[in-house]
Amino acid sequence: MLVRVVEDQGRESERALDAVLGAFRRLETAVIPGVVELAPAYTTVGVFFDPALTGFDAVKTEIEQVLQNTDPAKPRGGTGSTIEVPVCYEDEFAPDLREVAWHARLSAQEVVRRHSAAMYRVNCVGFTPGFPYLSGLPAELATPRRASPRMEIPAGAVAIGGTQTGIYPRKSPGGWSIIGRTPLSLFDVKREPPSLFRAGDRVRFRRISREEFQRPSA
Repeated sequence: MLVRVVEDQGRESERALDAVLGAFRRLETAVIPGVVELAPAYTTVGVFFDPALTGFDAVKTEIEQVLQNTDPAKPRGGTGSTIEVPVCYEDEFAPDLREVAWHARLSAQEVVRRHSAAMYRVNCVGFTPGFPYLSGLPAELATPRRASPRMEIPAGAVAIGGTQTGIYPRKSPGGWSIIGRTPLSLFDVKREPPSLFRAGDRVRFRRISREEFQRPSA
């Protein structure tokens, strides 16, 4: 079941995300019987329920009652933190950096500087487990998705797709322009929670050297 919170216009705005997260937190706090998972997106919150425990009409009624309460709800487990992501922008990790620079009419070094200087926000997590869709990309760095997607993108690839930037958590196909790579593990089923990112988190990229990227983690 999809619960629409805001309209599509300006879906990547701070206000739209705050509205979606507010609805998500109220639903999360309510612990509606039969609901097994909640998934916030750009304009909606996905509500997944077990039909053996409850029915559509019952869940719909509960949701409507919960969302009528406009009091702010505190998220469980904490959300909205700032996460620093180390990124190596060296050539072997950034096959599309010069193409992005050409499109932006900037030098490759200036693209890196602007990309790593911005503050981003996680709009939603999806596509593959742990993939963060980040708003806040400087407008001049916006780059259309590739006409021919790659069949394989390495885990940790930092990329630009349209007006957003994101990070591939595992090896997968993809059509975004790759400008760097992080050594961080974005998704680990043995970790709680498994995903490094949650909707609403703020993200900063920190440029690192090739040596630091290859340094074993502690």
